[in-house]
Amino acid sequence: MEEMTSIYDLFDFAIEKEQEAHDFYMDLAGKMDNPSMKRVFEGFAREELGHKKKLELARDGKIDIMKDEKVPDLKISDYIVDVNPTKTMDYQGALILAMKKEKAAFRLYMDLSEMVDDPELSRLLIGIANEEARHKLRFEIEYDDHVLKWN
Repeated sequence: MEEMTSIYDLFDFAIEKEQEAHDFYMDLAGKMDNPSMKRVFEGFAREELGHKKKLELARDGKIDIMKDEKVPDLKISDYIVDVNPTKTMDYQGALILAMKKEKAAFRLYMDLSEMVDDPELSRLLIGIANEEARHKLRFEIEYDDHVLKWN
């Protein structure tokens, strides 16, 4: 992780990561032959832009405190191998990639929340981390329902 010397560096870093996540999901959506999966990944891309907007509001002094709640973790992504995005990626591979991406985003926001002194900002970052955890949970449930069930 880059060295951050100010709160603005933290925000800029997190905002950049949300834009990268949006671009990742849009790219993944473009690789899907199944129209419903394409829409799912486009929806996640929109949610990442929502995170970016929240971070921009917080950076600009309009902090939107998010609810801190425990999100269940099925831990499926802990036991599956990494995959790289390809044009011919199947549904299982796309789900694995998305789970791993969301797990990394969760860890990022939890780490960032520990780097700040402002309790409101820490709660904001934990709230975004929990949203990323909910994304991962949705992918894990989908994986459990549509991949593990048939294997």
